This record gives sequence, structure tokens and C-alpha cells, in this order.
Amino acid sequence: MEHSLSETGYLFINLGTPASPSVPDVRKYLKQFLMDPYVLDVPKPLRRLIVSGFVLPFRPKNSAEAYASIWEEAGSPLLLYSEALVTAMQAEVNNATALAMRYGSPSIQDGIQSLTDAGVNHIIAIPLYPQYADSTVTTSVAEIQRLTPSGVRVSVLPAFYEDPDYIGALSCVVTAALPAQWDHILMSYHSLPERHLRKADPTGSHCMSNPDCCEQPSPAHATCYRHQAFGTSKALAAALGLEREQYSVSFQSRLGGGWMQPYTDKVLEILPSQGVARLAVVCPAFVADNLETLEEMGIQGRETFLAAGGETFDLIPCLNDAEVWTKALRRIIAKFEASIA
Repeated sequence: MEHSLSETGYLFINLGTPASPSVPDVRKYLKQFLMDPYVLDVPKPLRRLIVSGFVLPFRPKNSAEAYASIWEEAGSPLLLYSEALVTAMQAEVNNATALAMRYGSPSIQDGIQSLTDAGVNHIIAIPLYPQYADSTVTTSVAEIQRLTPSGVRVSVLPAFYEDPDYIGALSCVVTAALPAQWDHILMSYHSLPERHLRKADPTGSHCMSNPDCCEQPSPAHATCYRHQAFGTSKALAAALGLEREQYSVSFQSRLGGGWMQPYTDKVLEILPSQGVARLAVVCPAFVADNLETLEEMGIQGRETFLAAGGETFDLIPCLNDAEVWTKALRRIIAKFEASIA
């Protein structure tokens, strides 16, 4: 069935943010985030024990301090950039648009309500995650399906990790932000437990089966975050004209063992000993700057690299609401709409 512009609306989804950098607000956010079975994938009683007994008594204070270090007067950078993107997208399309956060506010329920109040009966969900993961895409889609009223159709934009328009926009932003002199570009992605990769593998036997599994063709790649991160990196490197020795790929934000490697913090420690004095860092897993880019990389990562002997550290901004990104995203959405028409 074809839909007119007035019936179709766009729901842009990002991960979420605390309402403020206060300890109570951060605790509330962390509880909602970590109690999601797609994030902490253990039985609910054990998940509740871990979150209530080992995380919430200690982590909110440190996380609140980290959020405070990057918080802007108008609010959370992630929320502000996401709002700016949706505002810019509204100027690109004739359809109703809404922003939703998987955790925090505005909620997915708020976004769906906004669209249905506008008369939308076909929601195109746009997860703002270039690479697929259960802990980002699957949980968002499950929540949308749970909350969408009957009679409203939902279509979900697939991961766009190597879409030429996405890569083109990303390369433009990186090129504009690169310093005049640099030795190496580090592409740092949010890490995941390796068990998440195995669980998302529809073949049940491909992911993490050998060191080169991401290079071997497989149906698993459609839902493999690791393969897609490497795919983004290769496409971005080609767009930037990089030789293989000019960039590397790593994974940040790990919690414990069994997570994807190489670890970003360890890579930052060894790069100076390998002759890298001037480092540029880009975080292609995120389309909007947030705690992981601004604080973990921009503050902690910088300190780690400089303490190890590095001379300069340049953090490349995310796509945020750059015009080249809003134009590219509109083309990505248009291609998807054409494919489902």
C-alpha cells in the first residue's frame, strides 16, 4: 500500500541521556538502561541483583561527574545535537517528524504519540546507529513495536554503515576537522561483549569463529556489529584516501572482560611508542557527540595519549547537525522509501 506524505512520519531514535548530570537523574537513567535485557543479557533476577547491588550504589556518582564535565548550559550535548538534527530534517521533508530516546526523554512513547496525533499511519523508524547491534537497534525496534497502536504501520531503516551518502558525509566532516599536520587516524567504536555478536549471528556458527570471520562472506554480517564497524572503517579510509598504515580501528567503553578488541585505551597507550606523535580520533559508531566521545575520548583518551608520549590529540566531531549530514540522511531515507514502496 502506498502512503501519501501526510500519512507517513519519521521517528528519529537515539540512545538517550539523563535529564541532568545530578546523581539522582543519572541513577534513574542507568537503571532504565541497564535493566534492558538487550543491554545486560542475563536472567532478570541476576540482572536486578547486578544493577541494584553492584552498579547503582557506586557508579552514578562517577558517571554524574563525567556528565557534568561535558554538560552544556542548554542541556545534554546528545539531546541538543539530536534535536538540532531533527529540526534540520523537518526543513528537508514534508512529513511529520519526531525525536525519541530509547532511554530517558523524549521517550519512544512520546515520539509515537506526536506522530499519530499528526495523523501519521505509517511510521518510518530511523535508528541513528550506523552499525547494527541488539543493544541499540533491536531494543529500539522492540519498544516501537510494543508501543505502536494497531492500525499504524512501522518500517525500520536498516543499518547504513557503508551507505555511500553516510560515508560521504562522514568523510567531509573528518576532512574539515583534520588538523594541518597529523600522523595517524584512530577510528574508535563503542565496544560490545563478544557474546552479543554470537547471539546476533543467525547462522549460530560464524561470528568470532576465527580471527578473519569478518572478512569471510556470511549472512551473519547483516547483524554483525563488528563486521559493520570494520566495513565503515574501510569505506571511510577509502573516501579519505588513506593507506592502511595511516589508520587503525579500536573499541572503547568496555566493561570487564570478553569484550571486542583491540581496546581503545590500550591502543592510545602504545601508539606513541610506534611513532605516532600527532593523533586524530574519529568515533563512527555515533552520529551525535555524547559522553563517550566528549568525555571518554576528548578528556580521558586525550590524557592517556599525551601521558604515553603523544604530542597532539585532535578529536573529530561527530556528524551532529552538519548540513552535509542532514542532506545525506534525507537521501538515505529516500532510497529506503523507494525500496519499500
